[in-house]
Amino acid sequence: MKIVITGGAGFIGSNLVHALTEQPQVARLRVVDNLSTGDKANLAGLDVEFLEGDVQDAVLLNRAFRGADAVVHLAALPSVPRSLRNPLASHHANATGTLQVLEAARRADGPHVIAASSSSVYGANLHLPKHEDLASAPMSPYAVTKLTTEAYLSAYHHSFDLPVLSFRFFNVYGPGQCADHAYAAVIPKWISAALTGRPVTIHGDGTQTRDFTYVGTVCEVLTDAVLRRVVEPRPVNLAFGTRISLLDLIPEIETATGRVVRQEHVPARMGDVPHSQADSSRLRTLFPTVAPVALEEGVPATVDWLRASVISAVPSWGGA
Repeated sequence: MKIVITGGAGFIGSNLVHALTEQPQVARLRVVDNLSTGDKANLAGLDVEFLEGDVQDAVLLNRAFRGADAVVHLAALPSVPRSLRNPLASHHANATGTLQVLEAARRADGPHVIAASSSSVYGANLHLPKHEDLASAPMSPYAVTKLTTEAYLSAYHHSFDLPVLSFRFFNVYGPGQCADHAYAAVIPKWISAALTGRPVTIHGDGTQTRDFTYVGTVCEVLTDAVLRRVVEPRPVNLAFGTRISLLDLIPEIETATGRVVRQEHVPARMGDVPHSQADSSRLRTLFPTVAPVALEEGVPATVDWLRASVISAVPSWGGA
């Protein structure tokens, strides 16, 4: 198989590249990344063809998708707060970028297209657990761009018979996830704070809940989807129904780091969803053998990676 990964130098993308290089069915891997949030060093030592550029570049995508059997579209401008500061940039990167990917796939004779959406599309819909047939209620421009991504994939499936699959990611974390930028996710940011003796910043009262998903599990599902060519025009939650408050996450980090975590509360952020928990029924129907990594195992693995990265500054393959 010949596979293209957009955003393949980033956090999830580089983890997926590592996973796919271990599959004997995969003959060739191509990565497209503009390095706005990723790092080419994340792919060091891997047999990967790297094309630097943006998914809004149709000529680049024509070159990248030539002969491809599958495209895993992970390129995006992430973060709800970032989208609040610059909605147009979020739209161009995520919504227009996805449309360019789908058009390029059509020109390349229709490779299987798998794309990343987000649990943020549920937004203000308070129903728990979140199942894919719930009405969406985006609370941020970022969420709108991800809902648009799903809609475009479904439309291209029905209009042009393109084989597609979109996954709604729920708070993915794990080794390789940067903690040193303004839009860093909560788990690496808090682990980094604990390791360096800084207080963790809690937006609001900390009772908001999340369904954290280990990156290794995400890559296991993505790999299986590529190899079995799983097609589903409806979105699929990629999480397993776990639910933990941010306050309850702190003891997990304290146990894994061996440090007492100090807390600093600040006002709640605009656009933040109060509670998140996935209904995994559709996922388990399509991927019945997947076994998720528990938080009690995933947090220590993330601590080990970040301890080396934050304390020792050892070169790593992790990206933003």
